[in-house]
Parts: sequence; C-alpha cells; structure tokens
Amino acid sequence: MRNLRLLRTGGRRSAAAPGTPQCFCLSAEPGTVLVGSQHGLLELGAAGDSVTREVSLTAEGFMPEDGSGCIVGIEDLPEQECVCVATAAGDILLCNLSTKQVECVGSVDSGLSTMSWSPDQELVLLATGQQTLIMMTRDFEPITEKEIHQDEFGEGKFVALGWGKKETQFHGSEGKQAAHRKQTEVSPTSAWDDSRPRVTWRGDGQFVAVSAVCPETGARKVRVWSRDLVLQSTSEPISGLEQALSWKPSGNLIASTQEKPNRHDVVFLEKNGLLHGEFTLPFQKGQVKVNELLWNADSTILAIWLEDLKVENSNPKSYDKVLVTAFQHAVVPPPMCTYELQLRQAVNQVAFHTDPKHSGDMAVLDADNKISVYRYGQSTMNDPTVRFGVVGGNGFKAAVETPYLDKTYRVHVGSDNNEVMNPLGLRFLTWLPDDSFLVVVQGQDAAQSILHHLTAVPHVAGAEEECLNLRLSMLVDGEVISLCCSPVTKTVALQLADRQILKYLWEASTPVLEPWQTSNGSAVQFPYPCVQTSITKISGEEMILGLTDRCRFFVNDTEVASNITSFATYNEFLLVTTNSHTCQCFCLKNISVKALQAGLSSAAAPSSETLRKVERGSRIITVVPQDTKVVLQMPRGNLETVHHRALVLAQIREWLDRLMFREAFQCMRKLRINLNLLYDHNPKVFLENTETFIRQIDSVNCINLFFTELKEEDFTKSMYPPLNGSSNAQPCQHPDQKKVNLICDVMRVAMEHIDPQKYCLSILTAHIKKSPPELETALQKVHDLRESITPDVKAVSAEEALKYLLFLVDVNELYDYSLGTYDFDLVIMVAEKSQKDPKEYLPFLNTLRKMETNYQRYTIDKHLKRYTKALGHLSKCGPEHFPEFLNLVKDQSQYCDALKLYPSSTQEYKDISDAYGEYLIQKQLYEQAALVFARAGIFAKALDAFQNSGSWQQALCMASRLGYTKDKLSSLARDMAGKLVEQRKYAEAAILLEQYTQDYEEAVLLLLEGALWEEALRVIHKYGRLDILETNFKPAILEAQKSQLIFLDSQKTAFLHHKSRLQVVRELKEKACESLQDFEMQNCPELDLFSETSSVVTASDMNSKYSHSNSRISVRSSKNRRKAERKRYSLKEGSPFEDTALLEVLRENVRAVETVKGDIHILLKQLVLFGYNEQAGALQQVLEEVLQLMETSIPEIWTPDLQQSSVNPVLGPNSTANSIMAAYQQKRMMTPIVQDPELLIPPKLSQNLQWKLHLLQ
Repeated sequence: MRNLRLLRTGGRRSAAAPGTPQCFCLSAEPGTVLVGSQHGLLELGAAGDSVTREVSLTAEGFMPEDGSGCIVGIEDLPEQECVCVATAAGDILLCNLSTKQVECVGSVDSGLSTMSWSPDQELVLLATGQQTLIMMTRDFEPITEKEIHQDEFGEGKFVALGWGKKETQFHGSEGKQAAHRKQTEVSPTSAWDDSRPRVTWRGDGQFVAVSAVCPETGARKVRVWSRDLVLQSTSEPISGLEQALSWKPSGNLIASTQEKPNRHDVVFLEKNGLLHGEFTLPFQKGQVKVNELLWNADSTILAIWLEDLKVENSNPKSYDKVLVTAFQHAVVPPPMCTYELQLRQAVNQVAFHTDPKHSGDMAVLDADNKISVYRYGQSTMNDPTVRFGVVGGNGFKAAVETPYLDKTYRVHVGSDNNEVMNPLGLRFLTWLPDDSFLVVVQGQDAAQSILHHLTAVPHVAGAEEECLNLRLSMLVDGEVISLCCSPVTKTVALQLADRQILKYLWEASTPVLEPWQTSNGSAVQFPYPCVQTSITKISGEEMILGLTDRCRFFVNDTEVASNITSFATYNEFLLVTTNSHTCQCFCLKNISVKALQAGLSSAAAPSSETLRKVERGSRIITVVPQDTKVVLQMPRGNLETVHHRALVLAQIREWLDRLMFREAFQCMRKLRINLNLLYDHNPKVFLENTETFIRQIDSVNCINLFFTELKEEDFTKSMYPPLNGSSNAQPCQHPDQKKVNLICDVMRVAMEHIDPQKYCLSILTAHIKKSPPELETALQKVHDLRESITPDVKAVSAEEALKYLLFLVDVNELYDYSLGTYDFDLVIMVAEKSQKDPKEYLPFLNTLRKMETNYQRYTIDKHLKRYTKALGHLSKCGPEHFPEFLNLVKDQSQYCDALKLYPSSTQEYKDISDAYGEYLIQKQLYEQAALVFARAGIFAKALDAFQNSGSWQQALCMASRLGYTKDKLSSLARDMAGKLVEQRKYAEAAILLEQYTQDYEEAVLLLLEGALWEEALRVIHKYGRLDILETNFKPAILEAQKSQLIFLDSQKTAFLHHKSRLQVVRELKEKACESLQDFEMQNCPELDLFSETSSVVTASDMNSKYSHSNSRISVRSSKNRRKAERKRYSLKEGSPFEDTALLEVLRENVRAVETVKGDIHILLKQLVLFGYNEQAGALQQVLEEVLQLMETSIPEIWTPDLQQSSVNPVLGPNSTANSIMAAYQQKRMMTPIVQDPELLIPPKLSQNLQWKLHLLQ
C-alpha cells in the first residue's frame, strides 16, 4: 500500500461558456474535455480555459431556451467522429464538433435518466423514465428492454443443499441467537440522493451493474445484468446504500457507499450481490455526501468525489492524521503505524528531510498551503499532536523517540491569490539539506511549470506562524512530472513530461536550472517517462536513474535492464528487485554502466553476497539510513525486513574503520556474520586497538564467543571479499606467526592488563584456543586461583574456572594434561570435577607417589605417551635402568632423541647407535646406517652398510680403519667393481680395478664397454699398451659407428611412419567432424539450446566405438590404472586415442635422437683420430639428415592450434557451453583430449651443443 502522489493539477474555467456544467467526459484527443450544459455541448482544449469547439442544442431545438433542459450522458465516439449526447427529454443525439451538425438517432417518450456505453463501445444502455432498461447496439438498434425492478433474484440464485433449517445451521462468532434475529427494516435513501439510476460496466464489458431506488422500500438495490440484459443477481438488502457505484476494472468487486448509524463506509459487493468488506471514511455522519466513485485503470486506486472536496483516496489515512512508521524501530504495515500526527487540515504531501543525518524530520503540506515541520531529538516535552500507534499506549512504555512540531510556515508564492488558495496548487514539496524548500506550481500555460525555492523568514515576535519567502522562481518550459534531490551532489533533478531532465544547482550563489548532460556533453532524455527517479554517482560521475511503470530501468538515457520492479539507492549502493524474484545489490563506486548492465542481465550465483531470493512480487520500500535494513512490501500488503549481505558487510566495515567494535559485533552476532571479519578486515588496526575492542565489548561471554569462532582462514578472501575488489586492510606485521595464536596472545595480554580477575574465563579460552592448546598453562592458572590466599569477591573461583575448562576440553584430555603437570593436587581437583570413579585413579596416583621423582615422572610421561619427556626422566635414573631405556627407544623408535641424552664417548651412546643403525638397515637406508655406525666407531658394520649402499669410497675408508691387508683390500675392490658393472657404472669400476687390483687390462675393457673412449685411451697410454689399440679399441669404435647408424636409421623410419599415420588420422577426424556438423545443422535447428552435456561431441567419439570402454577405470588400483593408460594410448589403428599415442611416440623419437648427439660427437672425434674419416662422415651426415627432418616436421606435427589448446583447453573447469560450441564450430574439437598437456607442447632441439666436426664437412 503506497501513498498517492500528486502528479499534475489542471483546471477548466470559461466565463464565455453559457450554462452550468451537467456532465463531462474525456475526449479521445489527449488533454481535451467534453462538457455538457443546459444549452449545449462544448470542448475545452489543452491550452487552458479556452473553448475550442461548441455545438448549441437550443438553436437546433433539442433543448429549451429557458435553460430547463438537462443532458444525462455524453460519450465521445472517435470511430464515428462524433459525440453521442442523451437528454432528459429522451433524445439521443450525434453531434459533429467539426461541422456542428446534430442528428437525432432516437427518442424515448418517457425521457432518459442515464446513458452508459460499454467499455468496447459496442453496446449502449439506456435507463428510461418508466424505470426500464434498453440495450442497444452501437448503431442504435434495440436489442431488448427490461424492467429495472425485478422480483426474481436472477440466474445466479443460490442453490439450497438441504443442510437443514436456518435455526440449526452454524452461525460463527455471532452465536445461536443470530438464527432467531429478525431482519431489520431497510432504511430509505438519504434526502440528498437524486434517485437516478447509476450504471457501471465491468472492465471486460460482459456484465453491467445498475443501482436504482426500489419503489417499495425507498432503498437502493444493485442488480447485475449480462451483456444480453439477462438478470444475474440482486444485492442483499442493504440499509443506507447510496447512489455512488463503480465496478472495479479487474472485475471482482463493485464499490458503493453506505451510511450507517454511526459512520460512513465505502462498501464492496461481489457479482453475486453479497457484501465483501468495507472501510470507514474519516468523517462524522452527515458531514459529507459522496457524489461518485471511480476506479483507476489498473484497479489500484479508488477515488471518492465528495460534495465539498475534490479527491479523497482510499488509502486508510485520516483526513486530519498522518500515519508515520519509523522503520528504525518498528516495521508494521499500514494502517498500523509507529505514531500519528494530528493536523487541522487535510494533508496533501509529506516530505522527509533529504539530509541523512536528519532523515526522520518531516515537512507536512496541508490543504491550507501550510508546511508543518516536525523534528526529532531537540525537545524533551511530549507534543500533544503526536500520538503513539501500535508501539505504545495501553499501559506499555514505548522506547521510541517521537517527533515534535517545531514550526508552521505559511507559503507565499506569486501574487495570484487564487493560485495560492488552491488546495492542490503546490506539488513535489522537497526539503533541501539547508532547510529550504522546493515546490512546483502550474504555470499560466498548461505546458509550463514554475519551480519555487522557498526560504524561512526570521520569526516575528507574537506571530502564530512563520512565513516562507520566495528566494527564487524559475519558469520551466514543460510540465514537471517528478523531482528528486541528492544531498551528496547538491543537485536536484526535474523530469518533464517530454522526458527531458533538468538539473537545478540549489547550493550555488546564484542557483541555475540547466539541462542534464552526460560527461560527453549530450543532453539526457529518458526514452520513456519514469515513475521513480534518483540521483547517484557511478564511478565518480553523477548520473540519474529512472524506472518506468513497465519495469524498464535507465541510467541517464541508457536502458540497462527491462526486468526491474523497484530500486533504491543508499550511499554508494544500488538495490533492485527483479521479475525473477531476486534482490540484487551493486556497489557503484568502481563500476561502469556497461558492467552494471551486464550484472543486471546475468543471474549471479545464489551464494553471492550481491543477490538474494525474495518473495514473488516484492518491492523495495526503503533502506533505513545508518542501518542494514531493507524494507520490502509484499503483494498482499505486509512488510518484511531483510538485511542484504552486501549492505550488512559495508556497514560493518564502516563501523570497524571508525573503531565502533561494539556495534559491529552486535550486528555480526545478530545476522550470523562470521566474527573472524573483526580481525581480517584490518589486522593491523585490530591488533593496535585490542584494548579498545575489549572495553567496548565488555562481556566475557561475547569475548569467548569471538575466540571460539577464530580460524586461520582469511575471510576477506574467501567468504566476504570486497564488492569493488579493493581493500583498505593493512598487512599483518607478524607474517611468521599463526593468526589464531597471535590474536589469542595479544588479547590475553590486553585482558590481563585491564582486569585479569574479570576476564579470567576469557584468558583461559585464549590459552585453550591456541594451536597447540596451552592446557598446562590454563590448568596452572586454575591451580593458582585455588592457592590464592585473599580471593577477590568479583574474581572467578577455581571451581568455576575448572568447570569452564571442562566445558571447553574433554574431561579425559584435561585429566591427562593435569597429570602431565606432576601436580597431584591439581590432578585430584580435576578428577573430582569429572565423572571418573575414584577406584580408577586413586590406586594409580598412590603408586606414583611412592616412586622416586625422575622415575615417577618417567612413568607418568610413558602413561601419557610423551616418550621424549619419558626418556629424559629415565636417563637420569641411573645405569641400572638403561636396558629399560633402550627397550623404550626401540619400541617407539626414539633414537634421535635418545642420542641427545648421552655423550658420544659413553657406551650407552654406542649401544643406542648400534640399535639405530640396525633400525636404518631394516628400512634399507644403508648409507645413513653406515654413517651412524661409523660415527659410533662400529667400523665393520659401517663397511657392510657402505658396500650395500654403493658408496665404494667410504667402504674403502672403513677397510683402512679396520686394517685390511693388500690382498683382502684387492678382493674387496674386485667385489665392489662387479656390483658397479651391474649398475653400468663402468668408469667407477675401472678405477677400482686399476688402482686397487692393478688389473688395467680389465679396466680398459670395461671403459670400452661403457663407450668411455677418451678415458680408455688415457689408461692405454699410461701403461704403454698400444697393442690394445689394434686388438680392442679400433674394432670397438667401428662397431659403435655401425650401431649408431642402425639406431638413427630405425628412428628415422619410425618417425616418418608415425608422422604419415598422424596425418591420415587427422584427415579422417576432420572429415568426420564436418559430416557430423552438417548433419546437426540440417536436422537440429535448435542446436543452440542444447546443454553442455548433450551438445558436445569429443574428437575421440567421432571415429571410435570404444569411447566409453574405460568407464570403470576410476575404481581400479593404481597399477591397473597405469596399465589402462598404456592401453588407452595404443598405437593400434582405429583406437580411440591413436592420435595421442602418435604424438607421444613422435615426441620419444625426437628425444632419443637429441640424447645421442653428445655420444656421437665424442665417437666422431675418435673415428677421425684414427683415420676413419669415411665412417665418421657417413655417421655425421645421417645424424644431420635425421635432425633436419625432425626440425622441419615439428611445426607440422605440433600445429599452432594444438599448442593453443594446451593453453586454453576446449574442455575444462573454465569452459562454458558457448566456448565449447565456438570451438566446435571452429573445428578445434579435433584436438586430442589428453590428461598430460605436455604432449601438446612441441619438443625442443638443443642448439647449444656444437656436435658436428668442421673437418668432416
């Protein structure tokens, strides 16, 4: 339910027109009115009071010249280019205003009392002087005639279902006496009733209702007739029913008025004649009479024409009351309110102060053109003109501040007293931030308006009311239809009827009125008239927003959305409701108009803080200033409050920036915002103002709640990122420290400084929340409380603190931690507060008390599985406990900690090292075990471990420490050389044979076997065995040359074969893609509507029937999964991923050739050295050809499209249906789908190695 807003005021006064107006209707031409009088018919134009056309009916003889004639109905018929006029004498006339010809198309001898045309102007209904109804066509052909007063009820007569007599039926809250109540007599009509029938049509023209005075009772009855004039229903007897009648265009109710003994009501009847609701007019009985009722076109407003007033709307608002709801305190729908303002005159408009700091102050414009100013907070006395509504009275004390009447101003504008006295002369009252007012009045020309800027005159002593003087008046060339003000930009925007926008700069020394222009200098004009406008800033540029009654939303003259049902601006935020039943919020600080348009046209994620679902048909009423409330009105009229997440977070951030921690905390707790934001918003500021935070919260429970919600996660990056993408937060000065631990430490220090007794429980919580929890410290503080000699009265007792700890920590865990303090008094105190049976813990504690201190603590630590501490205590118990110590070390593998407890020179250290080395050997960590053995002097075990690890150098060192003989050392070296040969470490094996066994011939053979040509030459020449060159070296290099040629030839052949096959596979897939695409385009015109899953056909699906053969791979073991991967990348022709397998094997070909370049380079040098130039040249030429082939083939195999797919894959987490379809149409779907993206990247041939020999070229 919304207040009516005065859009325009017009008047038609013509001294030249003879006679008194008797009836009127709107002409088909905009702005013109047809008026009938006792002398004839005249047309008033849009220019003002001028009579544009006139037809005299007295001159034609249709009406008497003495002025006794009467016109009972007129109707403009634009299709026939004439006006139909019905006279009381019974004539039906067609008047042509252009030619002034009058034609009588029919006459009723008994006279006419009413003429009413159907909404489609296909039928006309006449009420005659003989109390009959005549239905005629548009060509005035009679259809039927019926008596108005019928004895029957009509075709809609109620059917008795045989439920018994009336006396035995249920009568609801009226009780059984209602069955025996006699029907009261129906009172006749009022004395002022003209007794004429009233006719009203339903919006679709299918039914017509007629109200007529019953000749028997003298009271009115309403009868509903069909289009064929068949009676449908008759109203129930209604006492005091009056003449006004209007059928709601939507068709469900018929409005009339009823005078009751103590009040005056507007009543509603259903089509079946039964009453259906009413509301009371705010007048005393007999104070006014209702002439007519009229609905607007969309059935939302009912106008009441009273005898002495122009228009009274049907909103349940008092004639001399203003219902005010302070949404900051209570959200109640009308007619309920927070308080009422009692005024002496009817209220035309209420304007709120445009300054956000005084947004509750009101200016009330009444029918006497006075402005009553109500303010908040500057008076301690209650105003008698202000009464509480639903929030006070009835003995309850209201906690709501009420306004008081500050001043009453008399408005003086212009010199025309008639204009000033017009009760509807002032429109669009606006209260500017500097306490001046703007009003709009009608100009001398109907197409002009005048903007008045009013300021207060200094108060004159003794005057009852103050005056508003005219500061400035500006003529507006056009009709103003809306006005809005921005206190931020100091600008007022006026919208004209032709949709132009004017800007009024009221704060300037000389206010100016100029066209609203965009940043590029073009004038702004809305494409359609807007019913709501607002001024805001978007990315720093001032713009005007507009919303039409057809949900079209404009920013300046750009339409950004066509589904907006309502909007509101608040600070830098824009809130809108949409036809999709959502409420969206946008931050306008760093957003462009295009980005706003995109945001409004696309549906955001439901979890996004910018969007929330609302009830169907919800509309924004207001955003409460300095708060987070967004008040929405539902279609049924009730109000609901939502706290939009974006507004809430913005308000919380503002409070935190202003160090208003209490307000932020209360809001976050109420609206379930995670409390981590208190710190994450600006860690540096929070840490610097921790004491301020604690003093403002001033609640142990609230501080504990804050501690319990702390997490290491940064919520400004995950859950609550800023809308504009920027943050004012300063980086934390302690990046090396965990967030939760840092907050707990800083707050604990602050609480200990402020009042350690008061915040005792919060201090304990800070210890417990840390990671790891400081349970021992917390328990010690509880113990200190217990030992305190002079306890503070306000301090928490030890029992309360311990009970609180038991609430935070599991009792068994707390018991174990108390036991770990070795304080048995504390252990017993914890155990007594738990549910433990004394038989469980007392024997154990008594046994511990009897032990020696170190052994006692060892036992406790072992019980608590704190083995490091247990070993420390046990090591102090003497040598007799060392076997127990060593067993514990072996059981728990605490070797490193145990070694720290004994000096390296002791036997205990050696025993622990021996056990540690054996443990490492079991783990097959031979080298580490050897190091442990060697460090402890256990050289024999160290030698074996070094030998097993392959560290032959260290093994020889250990052999030296053990004093090995030359023969034994030679045997050891030969054994290790054999193991190195098995590992293909020929160079190291050759060193052992040469240096430790003096078998240089065997060493040379190993070097030749490993292709270590240069090292073999060194050994040969060292020992002067040049004969080996002929017997072994030269045959070896020639054999190596042949092997390399065979290898290169096989790689070249395989490369060419795989390359050609890949080209064939790609051509097959391209043809399959084209044929499939052609089939879809011909047979599936709705291809764009397919979903992601149904429209995408992968490349592997186009030529293979095995595309789904591996659907169960995910449930296999890793071994089987690797096997399946190898199968999937099979080179078998026609396999699903043959192209991927070909890429993989081609990549391996290139890599293999690239690897042998260095070996071939060394081999070429040896061939040249011994004169095998021909063989060397042949090998170099073959390698060069293979490399050149691969270098030229790589771009053909790894095409640019293939490389682009590795960067932007067609299918992936960032793919959309549109991107997939675009790639599909561009034939990018031919790209093989692989799990290893490296296969799509071309291999690189190294250019750094200069492998070719110049002398062979």
